[in-house]
Amino acid sequence: MNHLEDYYSNYDEEGRLVSKHGQVEYLTTMKYIHECLGEGTNKRILEVGAGTGRYSIALAKEGYKVDALEYTSHNLSILNSKITEDLNITTHHGNAMDLSRFADETFDITFVLGPMYHLYTKENKSKALEEAIRVTKKNGHILVAYCMNEACIIQFAFKEGKLWKCFEHNKLTEDFHCISDETDLFEIVRLEDINELNEQFAQIQRVKIVAADGATNYMRECIDAMDDDTFDMWMKYHLTTCERMDLIGATNHSLDILKKH
Repeated sequence: MNHLEDYYSNYDEEGRLVSKHGQVEYLTTMKYIHECLGEGTNKRILEVGAGTGRYSIALAKEGYKVDALEYTSHNLSILNSKITEDLNITTHHGNAMDLSRFADETFDITFVLGPMYHLYTKENKSKALEEAIRVTKKNGHILVAYCMNEACIIQFAFKEGKLWKCFEHNKLTEDFHCISDETDLFEIVRLEDINELNEQFAQIQRVKIVAADGATNYMRECIDAMDDDTFDMWMKYHLTTCERMDLIGATNHSLDILKKH
């Protein structure tokens, strides 16, 4: 996991999330978080892979009790620097595959918004989801984010001219499915991979899966150059279309919203 530490120590995650194109993913995810939380703030939240705390801090400021677990020391340090005495938030250093510090059915909602990006085997992804399900209360929600295959193929392989290098280094199957390991930093999946993972767990049911950023990352410069009124219209368009199943596979980031029986 040193590759991950090195990456996030030199990556401006804060800057990405406050850029206009980064806000699309954030605003979309927050919309669905609030739908799951419903009325009142008497809900307990766990964010697994909290990064620099963009979601955890915002929700703690809204009055929720939040536990935030992060693997990379760099991100955890930034998260901790944001915490003020008035926020009901507890941070933990750890990884998504071991939530043993938390008892069964502790949380009303659990976020796994980053770990699946960096877990490269079915066993590890299954363990992370299993742990998230275990610590979530019955009738609670688990929100899981993934990096999607087709956006990577279109943007990285073709647009950035890395197609032949990918084939040379055995990073693509013949049907253009990405093959990743920890040196690549990101694990890329298709919708059928997510479905296969979920099918292992009878106690969860998908509420919906959404395109967290849709076409946004295909046109970052255009999005970032928009005036506020035009950006508001882009968000309106995006939120109108982000649940369309014919568009899920082409998004950069998907958000799988699950409910525990």
